[in-house]
Amino acid sequence: MEVKIRNRSRLMQFLATLMFLSLVWAYAQLEWNAPQSVRRTLVQARGTITSSDGKVLAQSIDGKRVYPQGHLAGQVLGMMGTTNGLEGLEYAYDRPLEAGQNLKLTINTGVQAAAESALSKAIPEHQADYGSVVVMETRTGRVLAAASYPQFDPNHWRDFPLEARRNRPFLDVYEPGSVIKGLVVAAAINEGLTTPKTTYDTPMQRHVGGRWGSVIHDAVDHPATLTTKQVLRYSSNVGMSHIVENFGSDKLRNYYTEYGFGSYPDMPVVPAATGQLQPLRKWDDLVRVTNAFGQGMSTTTLQLASAYNALANDGLYLPPQLIEGVAASGERREILRPEVARTTRDMLQAVIEEGIPHAAGVKGYALGGKTGTAQVVVDGRYSSTVYNSVFTGFFPVDAPKMTVVVMVHGAKINYHGSMLAAPIFKEISTEVLSSWGAAPKMETPKTTEK
Repeated sequence: MEVKIRNRSRLMQFLATLMFLSLVWAYAQLEWNAPQSVRRTLVQARGTITSSDGKVLAQSIDGKRVYPQGHLAGQVLGMMGTTNGLEGLEYAYDRPLEAGQNLKLTINTGVQAAAESALSKAIPEHQADYGSVVVMETRTGRVLAAASYPQFDPNHWRDFPLEARRNRPFLDVYEPGSVIKGLVVAAAINEGLTTPKTTYDTPMQRHVGGRWGSVIHDAVDHPATLTTKQVLRYSSNVGMSHIVENFGSDKLRNYYTEYGFGSYPDMPVVPAATGQLQPLRKWDDLVRVTNAFGQGMSTTTLQLASAYNALANDGLYLPPQLIEGVAASGERREILRPEVARTTRDMLQAVIEEGIPHAAGVKGYALGGKTGTAQVVVDGRYSSTVYNSVFTGFFPVDAPKMTVVVMVHGAKINYHGSMLAAPIFKEISTEVLSSWGAAPKMETPKTTEK
């Protein structure tokens, strides 16, 4: 009798274990390998993503996530795995989208297409590695374009390398170079430290920083004396060293933070990187000067666009916005007096019209901007062969509607900002102005006295 009971007990244990393992297996199948019908239901209920101009960017059709615009804004959108978002907005807003909520972006497909097209032509031509563009609506801070190159099509995401999926305008960190000069000059004017007509002795090189300092150099030949306006026109590092000579490090660094550098963009949920500012205790004379021409600090294309947008927006900083109806987490703040911002914009208009009209100008329209060609740190030292080509600008100068920032990394041919980033800015601006139907201003013919 005991033997029968013992055998029956073992049989019951075996059956119980078998049932438990079956339940575990079934749960695992649901959790890790959901049936096709379950996956279809999950994807089908997922919210749609649209652009500000009403184009569908992501939707669910027949149990599959589809991106009707192909590569357009591909890195911004990201992509889905079997049931969840993996990168980009699909990942950042996975739960709301999964719950069936729709997203409307500030992205304008026409502006986005213009930015992507300009990058896709210039980068291969100059044998560059990658690039990014941000276009902002000046009066609102809405991001109208966030373009990356190489392109990425989320419909076929498995066919693209990991780097192609990267949302470069928001994530790539780099030293911006001379484009920073426009912001620093505006700050100096705002503090009463200089005026557009203030003159400085500007040899082609100058020693700064005392005994343990360094020699800074200028790259573009220029007169031995320059006004502040000409310092921007010739992009003189030596001139900038004079302009910030009496600018207290604490005050100057505070302007950088007010412009948005050294902190994360005030844009909730969306993944974005922050650049770096050196701590105030390290801001000696040399650091103050090198930061004045964009060396020794770093930023992203999105941060740079937000900073220049403040200059375009009469000195008022606006947090960037990517999702319609989602309030920015940061506050608006006045960095510059309106008249200072306008004065600086006039000087940046002269940078284009007197310096690089063919590279960045559009005949009949008032555009302003600044070039930058920044050496890249490789193995702890500034490289003599690897550069970032940068351009920041806005239009029209008297009442800007759009702010544009272009960055291209690692060009092998004509890598200077004036040769690469500026023409990309010009192409985007031309396309946008054409879409507006804005008539160019005709030059008034000169008359001669009789």
